[in-house]
Amino acid sequence: MNTIKAANWETLQEVFVREGVTRKAFSGEGATLALHVLQPGHEPKPHSHTYEQIVYILSGKVKFHIGDEAVLLEAGGLLAVPPDVMHYAEVVGDEPVYNLDVFTPKRDEYAS
Repeated sequence: MNTIKAANWETLQEVFVREGVTRKAFSGEGATLALHVLQPGHEPKPHSHTYEQIVYILSGKVKFHIGDEAVLLEAGGLLAVPPDVMHYAEVVGDEPVYNLDVFTPKRDEYAS
């Protein structure tokens, strides 16, 4: 029998990713949910990974670059980032961006 995994988002540890970027994360057996907070003026870091990433913008405005394309997302915006594609987010304006991501398969390095 599987053990139930539960947590309270408010008590999860906030991780300093780099200047202007923090993260909280929670993982199940096959997926990871991560809340990234991006501050205006943070340095974007183009990267790729083997995970599919579903992006949901809770608040703020962000220009999301995927490969050679870019899309402007605001609160309620959704985006699918395919595995192994270079991407990064650039905050637009002076409001922090709250970016909720779902990664599959789960990201062990985001262990909660």
